[in-house]
Amino acid sequence: MEPFTQLSGIVAPVDRVNVDTDAIIPKQFLKRIERSGFGQFLFYEWRFDENGEVNPHFEPNKPRYQGASILLTRANFGCGSSREHAPWALLDYGFKVIIAPSFADIFYNNCFKNGILPIQLSEELVDQLFQKVYQKEGYTLTVNLEENKITDSEGLSIPFEVDPYRRECLLRGLDDIGISLKYENEIRSYEEQIPSYYSIK
Repeated sequence: MEPFTQLSGIVAPVDRVNVDTDAIIPKQFLKRIERSGFGQFLFYEWRFDENGEVNPHFEPNKPRYQGASILLTRANFGCGSSREHAPWALLDYGFKVIIAPSFADIFYNNCFKNGILPIQLSEELVDQLFQKVYQKEGYTLTVNLEENKITDSEGLSIPFEVDPYRRECLLRGLDDIGISLKYENEIRSYEEQIPSYYSIK
């Protein structure tokens, strides 16, 4: 997992509440066994019409949002099933930051484990950001995890809070495996002390 310190990127809006994981990545696309390649199916039933054509009415499909790396959305994002494919799809598509008033707990945890920074802001601040996104084409935010701050080129400055442990893991690019490997020497030392008759042969 790559370290996350700071990101400047275009903001794309999904102005809907209770976006569940089946909307993020529909169940028919869960047959892949690797983590990559899910981005093409992100928000599939919204991004495409029944004929498989790009839906021009779905906001992130508009040219002004192409290449966006920050997703702005509404309350209870990531609700529904616990599938880890949802953050895989978001990350593979290019989103590295998600801003919302609230997230479903399991989805929220899965984001950190996969290198995505989910940021919770008040409804009022989220409304303010939606207005800026709609008013200015190519609206860009800078998210600084070292300073826990969101800024733009117009003087906006919004502090945000992240659990210190999760923040440290993102800053250092550590997922669950990476965290375990930090204690590789201690694990090896412990295993060397285990009597041989406990060893698996």
